[in-house]
Amino acid sequence: QVQLVESGGGLVQAGGSLRLSCAASGRTSSWSIMGGRTMGWFRQAPGKEREFVAAISWSGSSTHYADSVKGRFTISRDNAKDTVYLQMNSLRPEDTAVYYCASSRAAGTNGALKYDYDYWGQGTQVTVSS
Repeated sequence: QVQLVESGGGLVQAGGSLRLSCAASGRTSSWSIMGGRTMGWFRQAPGKEREFVAAISWSGSSTHYADSVKGRFTISRDNAKDTVYLQMNSLRPEDTAVYYCASSRAAGTNGALKYDYDYWGQGTQVTVSS
């Protein structure tokens, strides 16, 4: 079974940077959960709803960001490596959350709706200290 696996989280001071990675792993082809699909990053802080962070189309030509991260975070993907990245710069304490990678079944959207996603990773913790 193919699954999404996030990595790259950790503890960083405010103003610092982290790069998250999301890779498809498993015995069968990763095409089934990443091929031709929009990929997204979401985050969930304690006591809060899971919220949209960023999304990228299959080709990488279209990206969409939450207003709270626009200008600081960059989403990218390498389809040859079945990997999606989230470069996070100028981190703030309010960015502290578990970050999840997900694969969307929807087409023709900007990727902001979590209900469009049917495959999710287990998450990676990002903690930003002040």
